[in-house]
Amino acid sequence: MKKKQKLQRRASFNGTQTAFAQRVYAVVAKIPRGKTMTYAEVAKRAGRVHASRAVGSVMGANKDKRVPCHRVIRSDGGMGGYAFGGPQKKLQILKREGAL
Repeated sequence: MKKKQKLQRRASFNGTQTAFAQRVYAVVAKIPRGKTMTYAEVAKRAGRVHASRAVGSVMGANKDKRVPCHRVIRSDGGMGGYAFGGPQKKLQILKREGAL
């Protein structure tokens, strides 16, 4: 893959997002309170079955607290990362919402 193509696939830092990132955010925005979805499930619903790591990257780059990225967890039940306070904070929020 050429460097230019690789850069176009990433969410940019000027506020614009890739089409994939937009689809990921749209999927995650629909996860109801008290429910979770795995990175793999989000990837599948966003149109890229094998892109669970890319979903993690999109979630890690999220700066908008309105996107409920804390509701996305690993397939093995682990928390994964959380940009707004780490995995312990993510677990705390999910327990408060009744998801765990």
